[in-house]
Amino acid sequence: MEIKFLIVDDSLTMRRIVINALKTLGYESIVEASDGKEAIMKLMTEGANFVITDWNMPEMNGLELTRWIRSTPQFENVPILMVTTRGNKDDVIEAMKARVNNYIVKPFTPQGLKEKIEQILKTVGVG
Repeated sequence: MEIKFLIVDDSLTMRRIVINALKTLGYESIVEASDGKEAIMKLMTEGANFVITDWNMPEMNGLELTRWIRSTPQFENVPILMVTTRGNKDDVIEAMKARVNNYIVKPFTPQGLKEKIEQILKTVGVG
C-alpha cells in the first residue's frame, strides 16, 4: 500500500524540509496544508494515510487537528506524527493523550524523521 503523507505546518520552510526528507526516503505521494483547517479540507478532498503535523499553528493547531482526526470515523486510525518545538514533558503527555502515534522535537534530522515514521509504520501495520 502506498503511503500518502499530509504535511501540516504554517511554516513553508518547515514543510519543505519535511517534504525533502520524505522524498529522500523514497516517499513521493505528499499533500501539504498550512494549518489544521486546511488539513481537514485536504483530508476530505484528497485523502492521506499518514499525517505529519506541527503543533503551533494559527486557525487550528496540531493538537486540535489530532483530536478532530481521532474523532472522525473515516480518519480515526490514520497515523499522526507531531513535529514541534514544544519538548517539555507536559506537552508530550498532552499530545499522547490526544493520541498522536509519535512525537519529534524540532530541529530534527532526516534520519530522526525516518526512524519515527518507521516506528509508527511498524506499530500500525501500514506499508
